[in-house]
Amino acid sequence: MSKASGTVQEAEAALRRRLSAALDPEGPGRPVLLLVEGAAGSGKSRLVERLRAAVPDTARRAGPGEPLPGEGPVLLVVEDVHRAAGDDSEALRALLADPPAHLVCVLSYRPEELAAPGLVLGPDTEFPAALAVVRHVVGPLGVTAVHRMAADALGADRCTAGLAEALHRASGGIAQTVADLLDLLAARAPATRVPRPADVDRLGTPPRLAALVLRRTAAVPQEHRRIVLAAAVLDEPATAGELASVAGLTGRAGHEALLAALRHAALEERGEGRYGFSAPAPAATVRRWMPGPVREELHRRTAHLLARRQPVPWERLAGHRRACGDDRGWLHAVERAARELEDAGAQQHAVRLLEAALATGPVPPHARSRLAMLLARSAVVGLRSDQTLDVLRHIVADTGLPPAVRGEIRLDLGLLQCNQMGQVVEGRAELVRAVDDLAGRPVPLARAMSALAMPYGPDASFAENILWIERAVTVADESGDPVVQAAVAANQLSVLLNSGDPAAWPLIDRLPRDSDLIGCRQQTARGLCNAADATVWLGHYEKSHGLLDEGVDLAARSGAAYAEQTGRGCALVLDWATGHWSGLAERARAFVDEAGDMPYLASDARMVLGLLALARGEWADAADHFTGPGAADLDSGPVPISAAASGALIRLALAHDDIAGAASEAAAAWKRLHTKGIWAWAAELAPWAVEATVRAGAVDTARDMVAEFAAGLEGKDTPSATAALEWTQGVLAEHTGRTAEAAACYERSAAAYTAMPRPYQAALTEVAAARCTLALDGDSGPAAALLAECAAAFDTLGATWDAARTRSELRSHQPAKGPRAPGRPRYGDLLSPREAEVAELAAAGMTNREIAATLHLSPRTVEQHVARAIQKSGARSRQGLEQALRTAAD
Repeated sequence: MSKASGTVQEAEAALRRRLSAALDPEGPGRPVLLLVEGAAGSGKSRLVERLRAAVPDTARRAGPGEPLPGEGPVLLVVEDVHRAAGDDSEALRALLADPPAHLVCVLSYRPEELAAPGLVLGPDTEFPAALAVVRHVVGPLGVTAVHRMAADALGADRCTAGLAEALHRASGGIAQTVADLLDLLAARAPATRVPRPADVDRLGTPPRLAALVLRRTAAVPQEHRRIVLAAAVLDEPATAGELASVAGLTGRAGHEALLAALRHAALEERGEGRYGFSAPAPAATVRRWMPGPVREELHRRTAHLLARRQPVPWERLAGHRRACGDDRGWLHAVERAARELEDAGAQQHAVRLLEAALATGPVPPHARSRLAMLLARSAVVGLRSDQTLDVLRHIVADTGLPPAVRGEIRLDLGLLQCNQMGQVVEGRAELVRAVDDLAGRPVPLARAMSALAMPYGPDASFAENILWIERAVTVADESGDPVVQAAVAANQLSVLLNSGDPAAWPLIDRLPRDSDLIGCRQQTARGLCNAADATVWLGHYEKSHGLLDEGVDLAARSGAAYAEQTGRGCALVLDWATGHWSGLAERARAFVDEAGDMPYLASDARMVLGLLALARGEWADAADHFTGPGAADLDSGPVPISAAASGALIRLALAHDDIAGAASEAAAAWKRLHTKGIWAWAAELAPWAVEATVRAGAVDTARDMVAEFAAGLEGKDTPSATAALEWTQGVLAEHTGRTAEAAACYERSAAAYTAMPRPYQAALTEVAAARCTLALDGDSGPAAALLAECAAAFDTLGATWDAARTRSELRSHQPAKGPRAPGRPRYGDLLSPREAEVAELAAAGMTNREIAATLHLSPRTVEQHVARAIQKSGARSRQGLEQALRTAAD
């Protein structure tokens, strides 16, 4: 007897070949018995159907109890042979004892329900030598196969890796259970939302599986059934002794009970000397079915069992103590579990455990404050949780709390609000109050002060940030605590590096990457990710790549979930800056979805989406990303993000010829930067703000802005802002009649951007330089060639709008060569170059008036081009142009 090997697909293909060869009338004619073995719901019937469909048409079919047709190849299929009546089993044994040539007999069965284990046709099962016997086991599906099933049922865009893993865990890989869970999920999860792993946990047990589990449990004799109930409460593969101990069975009674449970397939072997259920869902079904007093007793016995293990599984022990009403033991176990999780760097897990404990019921005040401090400490390195925020607010409001305890909780509450919740003003107010509460406690006091030093918020000037970090460094040094010293060092690095202070660079090497303390490594990961973010804004992209790789890796290994996510957001900004735009919008949208309702965390991705949309001419989408629902408020969000968003909004207003709106946005954005005082962050704002201001007629104000920008960069290491300063000076020169000076400024800016590299900004400034050169010398061939190169660069990036603007500029300075034939050029069914250009902008969502302004055409001409593009491309409407153009390109 042989068992199919290799991958599932390879094994199935081998079976099809084996059956086809056996049913070949020209073949040797040796009969074959195929035993298809698998647990209930594993997919045996589907496999048998696929094999039946693959059999040659020359083979005749026979069913159970039917006489075999005459001579020639015959396929006999008997499914669920474990349920066959005695007479049918006898008939099959007789047939297989002397099988005809060219017979293929396929028997499917559940091994756990065979009357005699391992004997398909009962105790008298015997196979003659002339019969080739093949056993194929249909086992549980792997995660990859479950992912395929989920993608087929829900759509690939709605099936994440996490969802597939949750389905696999809940189903144990049983195909029918996966299908039933997917049916429930499709019915309950809104089609507009991507289902989450937590949705699977809320589905419960599918009715088909519940019925099977309860039927098998009920079949176990009453005197032995407690072993099944014990396995359901213990809910893990367990030894026979452990199951008997929880069930309260001693000696031979426990042994007999386990044999009965296995005989009726209520339990199964789960490894060497271990027994239990195949997945969590069957155990949960049995727990719900058993009476409450019995369940409580079994939970109490399980708690006693787990408390004797070394090491003690505190989290599982907490659940069992809670379930049996031992509240004091439950709180003790929760606290021990949370501390172990914190020490292991699993803060996100600790947060969920502590949230549940504090929200479950009345907790004594002394225990409540201890658990709340643990929760707060874990939450600041995890992800957003509104429940944690509510719990901490409620506890802080308790007037009976000692000031030091309140101060520690207030500190972490403030950090949670500033970071995960995006409530910067409220969070900083909590931090200031925490400083007052924590007087005389250097460790938490240094943390509060260094948090107030972080420069991203708009409510404090950079000078104030410097004062706070200097105080924090002093207090941290006095504390002697290595973790708080690492936290303050990470913040000091962020403060100095974001301003472009060269003194920041040596601080990176001093971060305690290899500390034995998990807290030090978490703070180092945060510092590295923040440093990577700062260097992106500065324009040191190679350094940013290195810091990002190191920081995200360390964050993942040390459990600093929030730092890991900020690093991933920074990677999106880095790809945008360095021109790696392929697939960037999709990655950014996925990150926004993952960040959920954490506006600070999602702000990088939203900014990238807005900037990409602007470059492509998707102006409505751009405005929505910058100012729509979910976007960080420009007046309270991170200052560098707000500055970049304002720069894009100013550019959008200028494209619409809304000079007043552009100048108003420029004034508000400039005021925010002036208040903050970090001019490295003006790189994405200054050129557009100065252009809007000077075009509004406020030339003196524009000159003051340029001077303030230049003064703010003196002595700073800011490659991106320095290139932007040259650009900004070029803008001022161009709009005040100094065209040659403007061209020189633009050229220097383009060279600086190219060196970083920042290809998009390099192309924008090269276009500006060429424009000025052509204004001075209309016959400049090199300048016209540069425009053509820039248009091609924009095309490569996917900057549709910029490519169209540049080509329009080029046409105005590059007349057609040689005489053209009279009349309009004929392109037949093909789009003319102008029609293609207009169609691409229309497909991006631009209005006729916007396209006309971009290409210097009349709205009427644009309307005609759009109509011809729709007709020639086969699109049914303006909205269908994008797909039609893509199809034509392919």
